[in-house]
Amino acid sequence: MNLSILYRGPLASCNYDCPYCPFAKRRDSRAELRADREALARFADWVDRNPDGDRISVLFTPWGEGLTRSWYRQTLTRLSHLPHVDRVAIQTNLACRLDWVADADRDTLALWATYHPGQVRRDAFLGRCATLRDLGVRFSVGIVGQPEHLAEARALRAALPDDVYLWVNAADGHRYEPAEEADWTAIDPLFGYSVRPHESAGRACRAGETVISVRGDGQVRRCHFVDEPLGNLYDGSYRAALRPRPCPNRLCDCHIGYVHLKTLPLYDVFAGGVLERIPVRGVTWGVPRRALAAS
Repeated sequence: MNLSILYRGPLASCNYDCPYCPFAKRRDSRAELRADREALARFADWVDRNPDGDRISVLFTPWGEGLTRSWYRQTLTRLSHLPHVDRVAIQTNLACRLDWVADADRDTLALWATYHPGQVRRDAFLGRCATLRDLGVRFSVGIVGQPEHLAEARALRAALPDDVYLWVNAADGHRYEPAEEADWTAIDPLFGYSVRPHESAGRACRAGETVISVRGDGQVRRCHFVDEPLGNLYDGSYRAALRPRPCPNRLCDCHIGYVHLKTLPLYDVFAGGVLERIPVRGVTWGVPRRALAAS
């Protein structure tokens, strides 16, 4: 089986304090950081053992910032060299040292990097992107579509190489008027997928079949947004629960959820880069023409 795993351990602290993020201002205690490190090591050992003989891809989706912690950098490096791991990626603000990347298998490693205006200078962020590019690391860049960030997003798009995809996440709670949506769509042609929640109740989804969410204690859910447990990763009890299943939620409005809906064409759009949010090469920053028509 080709199994994609979204892993989220107990880490909740971040070096940024973005006002639109409810988790940014938290600080983990030493005990909490130790627990996160131990949970991550246990997960990495399981991936290394690969008891079911799967082809495995992993996206780390921490509530906090993982790459400022040495154990995440070490784990990404370690997993990138495993022959049965096709992709290992992480969501990150990129505010970290990057020398560790040279030790990773850059055919397997990928980064999902988010730019946060007000937290980091644009030139500093772009410098880190240039370093990744020089090192041959696959990465996408994104920004939250806060109205006050539009000028920064335009400047970022102008400064990035044309083949680096810049995605835009719709800001929670903000209603985009047609002209405003058009402004953001000019930056990210796939913005329409983010700006409107997707009807998902009863729709076929890969989550719970070939995609799972794993928490630090090994509890397996079909995705981050469905709380019903399928079993535990470490005793193998989750395995018998894997099967095609419809989504129980009325709507899905987060990319890491709706990208797996079988009713959307996004596995074709992001073929080879689903976890790291990198589209296949196409007419506009990697977005294929058929996807633009579908949106």
